[in-house]
Amino acid sequence: MGGVAGGALAAAVSGAGGLGMIGVGSAGSADLMGRELSLLGVTGHPFGIGLLDWALRRDPGLLESALAASPRLISVSFGEEWPWVDLVRAHGVTTATQVCTVDEAVRAEGAGIDVVVARGAEGGGHGDPRIGTLPLLEGVLDAVTVPVLAAGGISTPRGLAAVLAAGASGAWVGTAFAACPESLAADPDRSALVDAAETDTVVTRAYDIALGHPWPDRYPERVLTSGLTDEWAGREHELAGDDEARKAIAEGLWSGDGAPRHVDAGQGVGTLTEVRPAADVVAWLCSGAAELLGAWPR
Repeated sequence: MGGVAGGALAAAVSGAGGLGMIGVGSAGSADLMGRELSLLGVTGHPFGIGLLDWALRRDPGLLESALAASPRLISVSFGEEWPWVDLVRAHGVTTATQVCTVDEAVRAEGAGIDVVVARGAEGGGHGDPRIGTLPLLEGVLDAVTVPVLAAGGISTPRGLAAVLAAGASGAWVGTAFAACPESLAADPDRSALVDAAETDTVVTRAYDIALGHPWPDRYPERVLTSGLTDEWAGREHELAGDDEARKAIAEGLWSGDGAPRHVDAGQGVGTLTEVRPAADVVAWLCSGAAELLGAWPR
């Protein structure tokens, strides 16, 4: 959700009873974070900030800026160690991280992480796509004692009810909010999300290679299919060695003129049927899940 989950979306989600997150993505900076934080307003609602491990190592000032904003939660993901935990907890801020294996969850708990996010292969954006959400959630819940959130392909009340019934403390939801009017998504990207079917995503490193984003190879990106993914998904090693192709793709993406769409989306994208406010999405997810959970005992 980096580049999509800004201050306006975080404020709307938190105002509706969730925990809105500001995502600091591949191109994130302290200045960009500050601009999005200014959009939160003086609401008094809690919010969180999501950071990338490799970006934090490159620019430690990101963590200082995040702490200065007094969030309720800071999540740093996509790394092998968590040396930032003690500093964040010393500021009275809850710590979280996304994990893609049971072993990662156990090590994260041992490092002092307060909340583990079990992020399955169905999720949009970057992640380790080897394990589906439900098998990962089952293993993590059995392996750790800290609260566990489920992530990956959860875009409807049924999905939320399912992970809560399995024992998750909540859901970490992205794609369902990406098309909201409060998100930073461009209007064509919103339309693409609403029009997409559940089969219209692919896992690739093509965009990162073309744009020069230093994501570790382990974490490809689940995106909506496009002309670029049709041509290069599965051939990323060839793209990495083709300077002209990378330059042409990057220039097209930066200009926005006739470029293939670069839209992160999870496999739950097929359930998005309209653009609606974030507060409506929160209410729909929670009321629908509560109804389902309440009906099962009967």
